[in-house]
Amino acid sequence: MAVYSSIFDLIGETPIVDVSGLSPKPAVRILAKLEGQNPAGSVKDRIARKMIEEAEADGTLVRGRTIIEPSSGNTGIALAMICRLKGYGIKIVLPENVSIERRQLLEVFGAEVILSPGAEGSNGAVRRAQALAAEHPDWVFLYQYGNEANPRAHYETTGPEILRDVPDITHFVSGLGTSGTLMGVGTFLKERKPDVQILAVEPPSGELVEGLRSLDDGYIPPVFEKWGGLDLLDGKRIVRPRESIEWTRRLVAETGIFAGLSSGAALAGAVKVAERIDEGVIVFVVCDAGWKYLSTGAYTDDLDAAERRAEQIIYF
Repeated sequence: MAVYSSIFDLIGETPIVDVSGLSPKPAVRILAKLEGQNPAGSVKDRIARKMIEEAEADGTLVRGRTIIEPSSGNTGIALAMICRLKGYGIKIVLPENVSIERRQLLEVFGAEVILSPGAEGSNGAVRRAQALAAEHPDWVFLYQYGNEANPRAHYETTGPEILRDVPDITHFVSGLGTSGTLMGVGTFLKERKPDVQILAVEPPSGELVEGLRSLDDGYIPPVFEKWGGLDLLDGKRIVRPRESIEWTRRLVAETGIFAGLSSGAALAGAVKVAERIDEGVIVFVVCDAGWKYLSTGAYTDDLDAAERRAEQIIYF
């Protein structure tokens, strides 16, 4: 067993687990990349480290400065963990209706939490952070939605890991949030295996599957446009809130993988892809683990009640 010099060295190199027992077709394998294994608990560890490293390299971020960032949880937690160790101040603009564990984790790592209206969701947190950044130009606004370090982190790490571990991959499926994972991994895979299909998982327009976005709702993340998202994607699969809960529960019940709700949505999308092909190898991203969501009852409550609560609590 290797001894690592710091917790930062544990970011990335996450395992991939075969969950083909959930596939509707015997000749279609489904593989899960477990990003909850990162030290702060999610795929966002990768982009948090990359954004901070690049800001340090170009002189934007120096000791004594403070970071301001909007987050529904995971990016904020990853940034807070790194900032605590590096000695930077950090303020996270957080919708007030996130699960209580997310706010607690931010406070554990020393972040100052600035609440935004829950009814405005993550878009409201973005608007509030943008306004605060304009009022305080001495603060560092990393802005994950427009920061090219976001997809670049996945182009340089997540994509190469997937292709190395699954050289016969035929389809990559990921939720569309900031779009960094899709753009970075998708671009890397397409450059090396042009026939690989890159597919986004989205909620229906106007419906809430937190952590995911529908491009039809009007907000297109800047990194999606900068990295040619419309040309890169081969398609999308629509997943409703109830499906995300159902597949999250199946993931833990039938494979032992305790994941967040957005991972259930990604799995539901992967299954929809599998239904349309006769053979192939699908890799999807398990963005984080489920322990940050225990207070929500999403795993054990009546399914109808859990679905109703999903309209009030931000899960991702």
